[in-house]
Amino acid sequence: MLIDPFLGALWDDLAHGSDQVPLILAMMTRSRGQRIGLMLGCAAVLMAALPCCLRAQGNDECLACHGEQGATMVRRGKTVSLHVDPLSFKKSAHGEVACVACHLGFSPAELPHAKKIHPVQCLTCHSDKQTEKFGKSVHGVMHGAQGALTCADCHTKHAIERISGGGAEAKNTLVRESCIRCHGAAAAEYSASDHGLAAAAGVNAAPTCIDCHGAHDVLPSGDDSSRTNRKNIQVECLRCHVDNPDVRARVGPSVAFVSSYEGSVHGRAVKNGNDAAATCIDCHGSHDLKKGSRPDSRVSRAHIAGTCGACHGEILQQYEESIHGTSFARGVTASATCTDCHGEHNILSPKDAASPVAAKNVSAQVCSPCHASVKLTEKYGLASDRFQSFADSYHGLAGRAGNVEVANCASCHGVHDIKASSDSTSRVNKKNLAKTCGTCHPGANENFTKGNVHVLASSGNDRVLYLVSSTYFIMIAVVIGGMAVHNALDFVWKSKRRLLMRRGGLPPHRPGHRLYLRMSLGERIQHGLLLVSFFLLALTGFALKFPDAWWVVPIRNVIPFAFAARGIIHRCAGVVLVLAGLYHLFYVFCTRRGRQLLRDLAPVPQDIADAFGVLKYNLGFAKEKPQFGRFSYIEKSEYWALVWGVVVMAATGVIMWFDNTFLGLLTKLGWDIARTIHYYEAWLATLAILVWHMYFVIFNPDTYPINLAFWKGTLTEGEMEEEHPLELEQLRRETQTEQEGTEESLL
Repeated sequence: MLIDPFLGALWDDLAHGSDQVPLILAMMTRSRGQRIGLMLGCAAVLMAALPCCLRAQGNDECLACHGEQGATMVRRGKTVSLHVDPLSFKKSAHGEVACVACHLGFSPAELPHAKKIHPVQCLTCHSDKQTEKFGKSVHGVMHGAQGALTCADCHTKHAIERISGGGAEAKNTLVRESCIRCHGAAAAEYSASDHGLAAAAGVNAAPTCIDCHGAHDVLPSGDDSSRTNRKNIQVECLRCHVDNPDVRARVGPSVAFVSSYEGSVHGRAVKNGNDAAATCIDCHGSHDLKKGSRPDSRVSRAHIAGTCGACHGEILQQYEESIHGTSFARGVTASATCTDCHGEHNILSPKDAASPVAAKNVSAQVCSPCHASVKLTEKYGLASDRFQSFADSYHGLAGRAGNVEVANCASCHGVHDIKASSDSTSRVNKKNLAKTCGTCHPGANENFTKGNVHVLASSGNDRVLYLVSSTYFIMIAVVIGGMAVHNALDFVWKSKRRLLMRRGGLPPHRPGHRLYLRMSLGERIQHGLLLVSFFLLALTGFALKFPDAWWVVPIRNVIPFAFAARGIIHRCAGVVLVLAGLYHLFYVFCTRRGRQLLRDLAPVPQDIADAFGVLKYNLGFAKEKPQFGRFSYIEKSEYWALVWGVVVMAATGVIMWFDNTFLGLLTKLGWDIARTIHYYEAWLATLAILVWHMYFVIFNPDTYPINLAFWKGTLTEGEMEEEHPLELEQLRRETQTEQEGTEESLL
């Protein structure tokens, strides 16, 4: 009894590896009786501590009883198993640890081993960060409550498997044998998911419960620090799908595609604290995640609308009633669904300029891929020219040029509520079309709807427009082609003549130095206004028609307001051209020189004879070149073509400018005719100026590098002899007559 306190202390110290044993022994050796007691006590203590010193032998002694299948005891009226599987224990992570290292206070020599059995305290050894995290986790906070978890609930009691370094199989075993016991429903979903199937197949990169939820640090999803919190879930998903090369090698989508969620409207909203914004699990699911190719996946084409509709319920209802939704419901899986228009991961706001559904992009990037697809249009009997006709219209051209306010496909057809034109509730139904047009064109009436909406003049889908465009095609080919041939022959003949003169083959001609008036100051001002306004009209007009041309794109990139400026400049130049034309009318009818100009420009039969004479001369069938007066057939044809062009362009330009008024008066067909004429007349006029006028003013060998009459107003005597010999002869006669009259008056 005297040595019981010392033996108890010694037992505890031996069991826990204390360094105080020598001190205890010194205290116990003060008398002979005490030494005898000490020897007996030490023998008893050493026998009891033998499992700590010779662990394998001590554990074998414990397992000699507890290894029996029938080892049980009655506790609180219930039979409790005391069985420990020796093989499982020896293979476990604690296989080399003595039983009494965990079961403290036990006396192996006594039955029962302890009057009061204390729970095993794993923290005695595992007092590291993991257990610290466990104490704060959802499982650790519950500790002590009924049904709360202990370490053994997950790791088991004696067959504890080593997870670190154990690979995928160790994690799978832990999941199967621990998480499933409490989370059966979630485990069943996981087992059927792509993650679960991959884990069951032994894929090393396959995630298990602890990969997403954590091991010891499992927190409720509502906790901001939880891995599965809405604002953190994207990080967890990207940790494998972006950062893990094994995962990247096994999945189809690229890293850029997966990580693009971060910049999407959903990703940004989550980052800004919007808890209602969609995360990965809202679309793909959490435990039941399946790839889109599986029919039962949330993101399969069959279910994607419903998945999006979980948040966008009102839009889902509109979609289900639309032509796309009803077609999909009938089994036309090629019909558009949410992701076809908005994208998948990188879903952007319609206000974002980079979004496919932004006003400037929706027609080309969303509607066109389906409605311009030969495969889809042929298979489902859709008109294949709808996008091309829209792109060719003012709306399409202005949109391509950067105007975000102009109508696009969605402006007329709707967004999620697109319906067939035969549907009485459709925005493009005949009876609703005027109202639809009226959203942009106030006062739109029924005439707005008279004519095809989608017209493509060159395709023949409207006979009248096809006739107009075909006529202009023929006219341009004949007129401009004839001009090009005429000028080519003229250039060759005059070039040969110039070479002969330089080489001495022709005798040099020394004309006089007198200058002759060709254009008065008023005429030069008229010409200057015409020159500037015409080229501004051509540039700004074709910039609208060809917004992606090589010379237009740099302007748009450098000047953000280029499109708005283009329209203003075009209209201002048109006004200048019309005013210059009106002043010219006043000039040719109300001034003496103007009336004479009109008389000299009047076509006469001799002009036709001169044209054939020049052709014969340039081809070498005539030795003499026809002689011209003040204006040859060249200037006359150009002048009257200009008059025609100004009248036509001004009239059609006014119709296009005041579209609301003239659409209501002339119908849409009439407006389309005016637009078609305006476009092709612009080509005819521009090509005529470049091929005809520019040749005779600049590239004509007799005037190269330029005829300066438009600037100085005069021609040299040599230029007059070459181009206007009859006029020069007449002027000389008039000069001689004046001189003779002066001499007579002096006499």
